[in-house]
Amino acid sequence: MNIKKLRLGELYRCYSTMAMPLDGQLHLFYASEEKGYPCYAFSGKDFSERKIVWEKGGGTMSMIPIPHTTNQFLAVNDFYLKETPSQSGLSWVTYSKELGFVRKDILKLPFLHRFDIYEVNQDLYVIGATIAHDKTDKEDWSQAGKIYVGKLPKDLNQPLTMDVIAEGMFRNHGYSRSPQNDGGYFTSDQGVVKVTIPGADGKWKVERILEGPIGEIAICDVDGDGHDELMTIEPFHGNTIKLYKWINGKYEVVYIYPHTIDFAHTLVGTTLRGKPAFVGGIRREEADLFAVTWENGKWVTTLIDKGVGPANLNVTHLPEYDLIHSSNHTANEAAVYVITD
Repeated sequence: MNIKKLRLGELYRCYSTMAMPLDGQLHLFYASEEKGYPCYAFSGKDFSERKIVWEKGGGTMSMIPIPHTTNQFLAVNDFYLKETPSQSGLSWVTYSKELGFVRKDILKLPFLHRFDIYEVNQDLYVIGATIAHDKTDKEDWSQAGKIYVGKLPKDLNQPLTMDVIAEGMFRNHGYSRSPQNDGGYFTSDQGVVKVTIPGADGKWKVERILEGPIGEIAICDVDGDGHDELMTIEPFHGNTIKLYKWINGKYEVVYIYPHTIDFAHTLVGTTLRGKPAFVGGIRREEADLFAVTWENGKWVTTLIDKGVGPANLNVTHLPEYDLIHSSNHTANEAAVYVITD
């Protein structure tokens, strides 16, 4: 596996990233955590062309393209742990050559932190998680977060209404989409819950699959045995990364990240040039970007970069190479790592 880093540009407290096409051309998006800072989209050869998505935003933890649309996505904006009352919510962003990017707020939901979009019986649903119900200050964790679901209107100028489907989750921070696209995994001080999209009964299913304080999660069958492994950050913004396998009817730890950790923050389950892998980022200490794979009967850790402190990352697969696009929070940079054979 060969790795080439492209530093796309400086972005203070770079916090979120996604990939989507604009008018058929791949763009990599990066947004800041800090209030009053921009979101950029990079494209072209070596992603050297930059568009300004918005000049002054911030608190953007999640950005998700809207399925079955062109040049449209939703984004969390104004998520700030230290700001009460919270102004966090969802924005609808559209792009055209004539108007550029247009952003419209469509939902206010205090302390909305993560969200995703699922298709259920040809309708789109937004599922969102609040890290807390309310806070008096940054360190107040006395009010548990919740998980909400709402049907996305076909016309986003119409109201989006969200209903609670799960509650009682303190520090409701982590999320990963199921590899089977049938729901998502959410993590909190109370462990991991899986939310499954409605079946014939029309109901969202919520089930706890792992106990204990967990800050983040990723899911992937890395060792190829037909059963998904779980990789976790423990606890919230934690100092331990564990890998769990389903053994004898329960999840057991089979790997612990071997290097010093402080403020681990992001994990994804993916493939790198066709090989299953977990990829993750740590914001302090050595501020690693790393991958974990299964090689010749053992778990192998590969350090991709150090001193960069990813807050979020994603992997995009292209025929000739894969892209790890990473919001390098500690290094205040938007970066992409080109992975070739």
